[in-house]
Amino acid sequence: MANKKFSTNNLHLDRSAKPEHGAIHKPIHTSVAFGYEDARDLAAVFQGTKKGYAYSRQLNPTVTALQNKITEMEEGIATLAFSTGMAAIAATMLSLLRTGDHLIASSFLFANTRSFLSTLKGLGISVTLVDPTKSQNVESAITSHTVMIFVETIANPATQIADLSGIGVLCQKHNILYCVDNTLTTPYLFLPKTVKASLVINSLTKSIGGHGNALGGTITDTGLYDWRLFKNINKTDQNLDTSQWGITQIRKKGLRDMGASLSAESAHHLSIGSETLSLRLERACSNAMSFALFCNDHPSITKTFYPGLEDHPQHIRAAELFNSFGTLVSINLDNKVDCFEVLNNMTTIIASTNLGDNRTLGIPVAHTIFYELGSKQRKAMGIEQSMLRFAIGIENEKVLLDDLSQALAKAGDNNHD
Repeated sequence: MANKKFSTNNLHLDRSAKPEHGAIHKPIHTSVAFGYEDARDLAAVFQGTKKGYAYSRQLNPTVTALQNKITEMEEGIATLAFSTGMAAIAATMLSLLRTGDHLIASSFLFANTRSFLSTLKGLGISVTLVDPTKSQNVESAITSHTVMIFVETIANPATQIADLSGIGVLCQKHNILYCVDNTLTTPYLFLPKTVKASLVINSLTKSIGGHGNALGGTITDTGLYDWRLFKNINKTDQNLDTSQWGITQIRKKGLRDMGASLSAESAHHLSIGSETLSLRLERACSNAMSFALFCNDHPSITKTFYPGLEDHPQHIRAAELFNSFGTLVSINLDNKVDCFEVLNNMTTIIASTNLGDNRTLGIPVAHTIFYELGSKQRKAMGIEQSMLRFAIGIENEKVLLDDLSQALAKAGDNNHD
């Protein structure tokens, strides 16, 4: 069941912190540096013994307000915001993993994340990719050096759903960090904390921001992991409350040292966008279900990928875990239909990349976002040359279906000429 107070809490969280001058939203603080009348206070902020702001690369009041919103949404204990979702993933892994460590990840990961894992291999971190839809596959890959398991809630683009609960049990049993990318579900549809996730990634660029006008990403600590048992915490961070060890190390390494900071302006855009998350997702998920049902019955479409369809391999799991089935629908076209012609014939749906936008976007998967993987790896991930991925927006349902129908019809007619 969706949290009935989700929207209300999100709308009024800024006010509960009493913003300056009675503002309803947290103002945009563009200042890079922050001054103190007593230099001792500045030193205390640097040393972590006093709360405050010194330099916006690590902390900024507008970004803090956004972080607090995500923490509230995910029911966690702390959140860090970054310039992009990929920055959040990279900062988390580079901050916590060491040479000789072992990472297990989903073989269905988004291409950019998968590419980053190859960078980790070059640093001496071993990576094993497994099919996470069965927790047995994950368990078979665990070694004495495994320190993290990383999965997505819904895979992009073929919508495989990991055995999120089963993997959570394994991580707890073996004291392994469990990192879940919640981007395609968002905390409105699913709370990774309920499956014992230690850390939760969100690309704010997608549904949480919703308007396609700002990049951003976050890592949230759910508070379930005992950082005293984690071997890679720097000794300098062990003088803090133990619950803050992990997030502090990520902040120091990922923001202070790597500098992938979120701007105050972007934080403000994303925070305002998040206020309508529940409303937008209700509409977009409803549209996606109708879109998938239409595709599933269309003669020019050989396969439809959407967890809401009863013949989806993980449909029951999705129904049990998620409040709805998400907004991503992918299709395989009949070989006689050109995927580029279908997109070119559309008048409402936009040929573009991105997910979670208010507008419906379509993209030829094999030729763009997964092109670099090569045909062999694409096939192993269930990606055919004819696949189109649609990120469903909040337009009128009939307008979307009519647009797809006419685009398919024209592409079919052109093929017969």
